[in-house]
Amino acid sequence: MKLMNAQQSWHFDIILCDGFVLSELSAITDTLRICNRTLAHEAFTWSFLSVGGGLRRNPCDVMVETEEVPERPTAQFLFVLGNSDPDAPDLSLRRVLSRYFYAGTKTYLLAEAAARFIQEEDSGTFTTHWENATLLRERHGVFETQSQFASDTGQVVTCAGLEATVDVVLGLIGRLISTAAQTTVANILLHDTVRDPGTLQPVNGGAIARTGDPELDHSIQIMQENIEEPVPISDLVAQIGISPRSLERKFKARLGVSPNQFYRKIRMHRANNLLLNTSMCVRDVGMACGFPNGFSSLYKGFFGVTPAALRKSKRMAAAE
Repeated sequence: MKLMNAQQSWHFDIILCDGFVLSELSAITDTLRICNRTLAHEAFTWSFLSVGGGLRRNPCDVMVETEEVPERPTAQFLFVLGNSDPDAPDLSLRRVLSRYFYAGTKTYLLAEAAARFIQEEDSGTFTTHWENATLLRERHGVFETQSQFASDTGQVVTCAGLEATVDVVLGLIGRLISTAAQTTVANILLHDTVRDPGTLQPVNGGAIARTGDPELDHSIQIMQENIEEPVPISDLVAQIGISPRSLERKFKARLGVSPNQFYRKIRMHRANNLLLNTSMCVRDVGMACGFPNGFSSLYKGFFGVTPAALRKSKRMAAAE
């Protein structure tokens, strides 16, 4: 949908509770504020809401005055912020969300808000931050969460939150206004690339959290630094000074996969992000990620779709 009337406007309801994630709040409001500035009119407005209304405080002691969630929402878009506490009771918003669903509001659930929705919904194809996905698996046996930045099921978009929130809002600006407006806002934000919602989160990839095991962390670092020309596992263990069997046990115990499987996963995730966020040809993407031969078949075996089909679906989505 592109802006036809230069004065057309959209309203966003932003629901938060005590413990809200400040970076997500600023990612929404600053991005929309800057877009308003570049358009020279107020295309976007927003309201801060909570169940019960009143002041809401985040872990940095930043407080936001909120209004009560309306009984009959009129906003075109709803964002529900993540939270520093994944168990926060106020993240349970079934009754509130049902009002917005009934009103036809496009709803974005970020990080912990998405995780709570996934936990309570117990069906569908949804995304949350990889830390929350780990909790869902360990606590609730939920294994079907997606690992991309955002998953759009129609009326509901579940998102990883945090920095990916900027990409989600920029994506909205591109669809509602224009690609030119999106690019201008991204440049002002010093956000060099508007990442596709299908971009995979860096868990088990370029920015994996430390495991606490020095030998395991060292092996992962070597893998991350050698994507284009993968290091044979035999050479890797020689650098670390550990036996192949010991490394295998460490990977299986901490990460649930073998070293080779983990290494391939890192490279496939990097390839997926290059396919979605660059114009590199498929062959060059494969070469850049250590797959000089048979990359398309390997990619399809891993993701269930060929690189060409992935890019075609992205072009079709952008044209809508």
